[in-house]
Amino acid sequence: MLSPPNQGNEIAELLRDNPLFKLAAGPAGQQLGLGRSSVPVQLPPPDFELGVIAGNRSLNPLFSAIIRGDNDGTVSVSRTRLHGMQDFLVVPHSHTFIMNSTAVLDQVVHFLEHGRFRRPADSERVQG
Repeated sequence: MLSPPNQGNEIAELLRDNPLFKLAAGPAGQQLGLGRSSVPVQLPPPDFELGVIAGNRSLNPLFSAIIRGDNDGTVSVSRTRLHGMQDFLVVPHSHTFIMNSTAVLDQVVHFLEHGRFRRPADSERVQG
């Protein structure tokens, strides 16, 4: 998963009643808040290998000021975590462009092949 709002989203909660947000985000945007009606909050833990990559760089200073802690301008790093995930990685990318990073793509492939993300120790083993 790339920067998922697994524990809901502060921005969706804040803008829930905003007509422009409703128009832009549609019904899905209404389901990403922080309350009990939030779809991500209601999902059960995964019963399969799952890795989460979160970004901690923002292109949106306004949203970053609203979101507490490290965030990618849309989702806080802490809210991307998911109980039952196999591995977790934070990368220096924004929410909008995290999927365009070749380093992130390499991490996804590594996870699919090994069930965990590449760490510096993995690189040393491959080279040494």
